[in-house]
Formats: sequence, C-alpha cells, structure tokens
Amino acid sequence: MPHELAGASTLVVFDLDGTITRHDTLMPFLLGCLRFRPWRLPRLLVVVPLALRFLLDRDRGRFKGSLIHWTLGGLSRGALDSSAGSFVSRLLGRGLFAEALQAVSDHRARGERLVLMSASVDLYVPLIARALGFEQTICSAVRWRTDGRLDGHLATANCRGEEKRRCLQALIASENPGSVIAYGNSRSDLAHMRLAQQAYLVNGPERWLRASPGIRTLHWSRHCAAD
Repeated sequence: MPHELAGASTLVVFDLDGTITRHDTLMPFLLGCLRFRPWRLPRLLVVVPLALRFLLDRDRGRFKGSLIHWTLGGLSRGALDSSAGSFVSRLLGRGLFAEALQAVSDHRARGERLVLMSASVDLYVPLIARALGFEQTICSAVRWRTDGRLDGHLATANCRGEEKRRCLQALIASENPGSVIAYGNSRSDLAHMRLAQQAYLVNGPERWLRASPGIRTLHWSRHCAAD
C-alpha cells in the first residue's frame, strides 16, 4: 500500500463509486427503496425521457436530481433513513473492494485525515463514510420540501469533475495539509486528483494518464471484501 507521505498533516481523499464500491450506488439504492413500494415502480419509466434530455444537455446533476425526484419524491425522511440503513448494510457486506478497505484502514492507522468525496447523494453517502471511519463527507446534497418530505432535486452542484476539484481546492485552502493523497476511478476524477501530491487511479486505463504523469494506476480485483 502506498505510504510515502504519511503523517498527521496528510489529507487522504477517496472517491466512492468504482473506487471503494465495485459498482455505481445510486441505481441500486433507488431500486432498494422501490422494492418494498411496488406501486412506485412505474415511476421508473421516467428514465427514458430523462435520459433523452440528458443526451441533449449533458447535465448529469439535473438528470440525477430529476430521477430521484420522480422515483422517491414525497417519501419521509424516516422512511428514507430506514432504506438507506438497509442499503448500506448490504453494500458493506458484499459490495466493496477488499483492497479499498485495506487502503482506508492503512491510512487511518497512520493517523491521516480521511475524506470521502462523491458525486453520489447525501441520502446514504454519509452513512457509508461513518461506517468506514471517514472523518468528513463531501457529496451531492438533495433538496427537501417544507413539509419535511423529499423533493429529490439537487440542492447543491453535482459533486463531480470540476466541482470536485473546486471542493478539494477549498478544503486544501482551509486546512493547509502537508500533503494530499487522492484515489479515484473515472476520467472525471482526474480533475481533482491532479491537485494531490500522490494520486491513484483505480482500475482505469493507462491512456487516461498521458496528460497526468503524476498519477499512478492501481489494479484492484473485482472480488468483494466478503469473498
């Protein structure tokens, strides 16, 4: 496990989907919420027009927020908290890279500050962060109605690409860490990973790194932590 930049002043930033988890988390979460609410399943048909609009405007945040709004909008916070707890329990059991858990554990043992930064939403990402021992969560936030029920559209910018870079820049400016280590898996993660002294692209192609020679690749198995 990389450990050249160890110490209390080291900030370690992990992406979630595809970096710690083996797959995307949003659709499994939505389907888990709908599993016990079959009367809401027809709402998934909204994916088709939303996807067509996304092909035109390429606005991932709008697509994500609209999908959550139309499938889960109107549910109470208590109901969603219960669904999130069940989802995270299943995810921790069989949905994480064993290597990711080891990396998190190694950094935590060295006293480094762990931050989970994800484009996924705050309906469940903070639960994952707490379960894995992260000290801070930065993710996309959803909007709530005045009656306390879910609206679902995003209340913040979608925490992806340049927005992730902006968030990490702000964190670095605020904390002035001695060094930054970043883990990601997608091409969009390269934007914020270039701010780190050490950065690791998980299971990504080498060709993505031609313009980012300071970023290394890590090849983690597809086996989950429970295997």
